[in-house]
Amino acid sequence: MTIGLRRRTVTRGATLPGTDAGEAAVFAPRIGNRALFGGLVLLTALVGLLDIRTGDEMHLVPLMVVVPALVSVFGTIRQTVGVASWIMAVVVCSRLLTGGTFWDVTSSVAFTVLACFLGVGSCALRLRHAAEIARLRSAAVALQRQILRPLPVLTDQLITHGIYTPIEEDRLVGGDIYEVVQSPYGTRVIIGDVQGKGIAAIGAGFAALGAFREAAIREPTLTTVVDALEDAVARHNTFSAQTGEVERFVTALVLGFEGEDRMEAVNCGHLPPHLLHDGGAAAVPLRLTSVPLGMAELSSEARGAEQFDFPAGATLLAFTDGVTEARDASGAFYPLDTRLGRWAGYGPSEVLDALHADLEAFSGGVRRDDIAMLALRKAPTGIRRRQPGAMSGQGARRAAQTFSEW
Repeated sequence: MTIGLRRRTVTRGATLPGTDAGEAAVFAPRIGNRALFGGLVLLTALVGLLDIRTGDEMHLVPLMVVVPALVSVFGTIRQTVGVASWIMAVVVCSRLLTGGTFWDVTSSVAFTVLACFLGVGSCALRLRHAAEIARLRSAAVALQRQILRPLPVLTDQLITHGIYTPIEEDRLVGGDIYEVVQSPYGTRVIIGDVQGKGIAAIGAGFAALGAFREAAIREPTLTTVVDALEDAVARHNTFSAQTGEVERFVTALVLGFEGEDRMEAVNCGHLPPHLLHDGGAAAVPLRLTSVPLGMAELSSEARGAEQFDFPAGATLLAFTDGVTEARDASGAFYPLDTRLGRWAGYGPSEVLDALHADLEAFSGGVRRDDIAMLALRKAPTGIRRRQPGAMSGQGARRAAQTFSEW
């Protein structure tokens, strides 16, 4: 269950695969030409000396036909061709000098040429496959950017930091969702977790996100926003049933903040958020937890909103079950309630970094589920957006650096 927040799998500022520079990186040499061919000359000299010392008992030079195959694993086509040409010249000359019957020499030369050509061919196939993978990853990155905005996100009332760690290092899109929207009714935030994992979970997550982006701006109350999300997930499940796919539900926590010291929440079967303030950390006691999105027909009670204190300087941490269900080697669950207080005095991004590092140490790097976390804090007085819509990406990162201390 994934979708990226601040992704740990892609280095910030790195060229994404699939772009012109990214594809060029696929074909770029991993080792310099001087180092490669300098090593090749030394290897040839070493093997030649050993071959002379062994005499007629064992000829070692012909064994160098494996070198082009080794270079094809990490080198470019040009490097592989250069190495193959060198090896062909060395091995063929050595074979001609050692003599033998016509058929022995001919078969040895033919085998050497064939082995070198196979090395060049395997290098070309490797690079072609790598380029195809780069283009596929580029498409996945483009899809992810359409689904989720990068963090941090700055609105009139809040700044939201986030971290996402997938269960699979190379997965970019999945079922954990989030969004931050600046609306006429204040800042509205959602974090959710789609039932199941993998590509099949994306549809339900995207349905919920699309509905949230529209309803968060249109609907005056948080409960009517959630009603719109319920309808969207239900429609998606109807379509899924018609196409033979599994119907899914979405646990979600929907938050609303208008700028005072009170936060409003509608909890749809999700984990309650935790509030870090005054040197302590504790779960927010939400009493009106309702069924997940897509399951309203199973409950006779309407979803309700409730409010809780969100004072200045406090950090509100929302997360998916990948955090609380992380386990150590003995199978014990991660003790979030007892560990979180250690970082009560940290800023939002520092809390996320510390919690992520502690989770990795606790679980020994073994992940059983995707991890998504949001850390929200009230924006300092005087910080206002200059353009409509939530500020995100590089602009928000610059703003976040400006007041990273609070």
